[in-house]
Amino acid sequence: MLFGAHVSAAGGVFNASVNAKKIGCEVVQLFSRSPQGGPASVLTKEIMANFKMAMKESNQAESYIHAPYYINLCSSNNKIRYGSISILKEELKRASLLGVKYVMTHLGSAHDLPRATAVKKVAEAVAKILGGYKGSATFLLENAAGSGNIIGDKFEELTAIINGIPAAARYNIGVCFDVCHAFASGYDLRNKASVDQVIKEFDKIIGLKYLKLIHANDSKTELNKHVDRHEHLGQGKIGLAGFKALIHHPKLRNINMIVETNDDGWGQIGDIKILKKLRK
Repeated sequence: MLFGAHVSAAGGVFNASVNAKKIGCEVVQLFSRSPQGGPASVLTKEIMANFKMAMKESNQAESYIHAPYYINLCSSNNKIRYGSISILKEELKRASLLGVKYVMTHLGSAHDLPRATAVKKVAEAVAKILGGYKGSATFLLENAAGSGNIIGDKFEELTAIINGIPAAARYNIGVCFDVCHAFASGYDLRNKASVDQVIKEFDKIIGLKYLKLIHANDSKTELNKHVDRHEHLGQGKIGLAGFKALIHHPKLRNINMIVETNDDGWGQIGDIKILKKLRK
């Protein structure tokens, strides 16, 4: 199990691994484009070469791309929905060019749609994203905190989406498990017993073969409050015992962790140090 953080790629995607090394990362997560909107920067041959060289020189074992925040795969507005599909196709292509292993995304909000209808629309959208895809990056669905009418907070919805895409495309899909989001959605992760139960439930409902990455975020809010507020490790309502149990769970040993706390540098340095200490 390796540890890293979501870091800034300002000035060029190749800067992400440089920034990651400064805070002790072993793996790195970044945005390849603005998370708030606008076109993505062109990936020239020079930029791609610089990214791969920087990854090697900074000793980052793997890299991951987080999709923009405005993605909504179940929007009833086709401009938004099909625009989201297009963006995610682009991100998978960009990830493959850069040698990035995973692209993860939030799924979006159902708003006024019935949940079942929204889940089906997400599955159809994912099928369109992966249809004909031949790249090397794997597409990850991220579990949600359950605020509002956001899709994907429960394991049952994630497995319904996975089962809703053609079987031939499922080898290119996985799940990114956000600890804070899961806690906010009612999955208790505060101690070894509760962690064991949640992982058992994940395996039964979704299947651990789909679990590819963990977002190691503590939670500012209490269990089952459906509020997405990340906190530094040990300073939130989950606590270090839960993260220690995740790190030492025998079925998670090959699943890397990414911290998504504020990127002021100093806070993330502390989070990475804590993860490494718990790993020992």
